[in-house]
Amino acid sequence: MPRRLAATLAAATATATFAAAPAAHADSLDYVALGDSYSAASGVQPSDPDASPLCLRSSRNYPHVLADEIGASLTDVTCGAAETRHFSTAQYPGVPPQLDAVDAGADLITMTIGGNDSGVFIGALLACGSTGILSGGKGSPCKDTFGTSFEDTVRNKTYPALVNALRAVRDKAPDAEVAILGYPWILPATGGCFDKMPVAEGDVAYLRSLQATLNDAVGRAAEETGVTYVDFSVASEGHDACQPAGVRWIEPFLQGTNPVVVHPNALGEAEMAAETLEVLGLD
Repeated sequence: MPRRLAATLAAATATATFAAAPAAHADSLDYVALGDSYSAASGVQPSDPDASPLCLRSSRNYPHVLADEIGASLTDVTCGAAETRHFSTAQYPGVPPQLDAVDAGADLITMTIGGNDSGVFIGALLACGSTGILSGGKGSPCKDTFGTSFEDTVRNKTYPALVNALRAVRDKAPDAEVAILGYPWILPATGGCFDKMPVAEGDVAYLRSLQATLNDAVGRAAEETGVTYVDFSVASEGHDACQPAGVRWIEPFLQGTNPVVVHPNALGEAEMAAETLEVLGLD
């Protein structure tokens, strides 16, 4: 744990133990949450009353869970559909650039970002769902149609955009602990579940490879910029959208409970918070 973060957390813990509540709040960690719908927990109820309705932000997203766990003072500007460019440009009217919330006083910054860039990941999910339905779940029609185009976009466009976004965060808060989270597995390694996720059997591994490529880009960008990467490739295994309720972290396209499909549920957000706390040494 970085010295500044450790010192601030220690001071906050001591104050919370020996002093009145107002002083504890004053000395708590200054935590800023950035990112997209996986950070915002879009579709999970209840919604955050402080958020723009356009952002579909939940008060049960992992930043809220994490902040409650460590007693941090949270500034949450996560917003569904955010791309890396929305760190520096307004996403919607009344929704300013996310980096406006960051200053040199920040102790901790987290984010999940990159999946919406160039429309590549949502585009792949929609394309593979459409081709899967048309093929009746047989073969690998999405892979046959699109080949390496999605992964090429991640490597050639998303990766440099992630590096630039993380550098911009670092420039605004050079002393903060910054963590970027990977995306939990959406599909299992093989097989799939055509009744819940209408992806052809042969395209399950294709989409899984795309997600691995995206997470690899996130991890490499973190390493290049000195940011902590929270890797879910092991922790989220067996918790994909094909699993039963109470086990899955990601809700499926069909037969799910989240109106914003193929997104984390409350359990997934809580587990994302727990894994982040462990990686940062704050658990």
